[in-house]
Amino acid sequence: MPTRRLIPDVIKNQDLSCLPPDATVRNAALLMAERRIAAVLVTEGRTLRGIVTERDMTVRVVAAGLDPDVTPLSAVMTAAPDTLEPSASALAALDLMERHHYRHLPVAVDGEAVGMVSIRDLFAVVRTHLEDEIRSREAYMFGSGYSAEATAG
Repeated sequence: MPTRRLIPDVIKNQDLSCLPPDATVRNAALLMAERRIAAVLVTEGRTLRGIVTERDMTVRVVAAGLDPDVTPLSAVMTAAPDTLEPSASALAALDLMERHHYRHLPVAVDGEAVGMVSIRDLFAVVRTHLEDEIRSREAYMFGSGYSAEATAG
């Protein structure tokens, strides 16, 4: 897979979804529902303090019987999460996420949140790469006028 950097190749122009550590789990759930996302960064200013995901809410709040209206994110977040720099490769992110079973990984510079990459973002990069490889091999084997789409009709 060609070297694709997290920023700007995988994610760009991202509007970060951040809440402070004292925000409630309900606040995070409402933000996730509104933006149709599965994770929120927990920040003080732009300084990354943690991450809260749907999985955290299921395991650490619902299953534990906590009240989402009064439970602060600081009580259920993954504090000091692993991060990668914007210049890290998509492959490095995929490897880290696979090893630790993450579906979301913050991107940070000197402790400041600048983005978040999801497994879905990385899947799109891998899929594009595989499609490009197939087209390239088809062109090599059958000539540049050949494609699976042209013969399907």
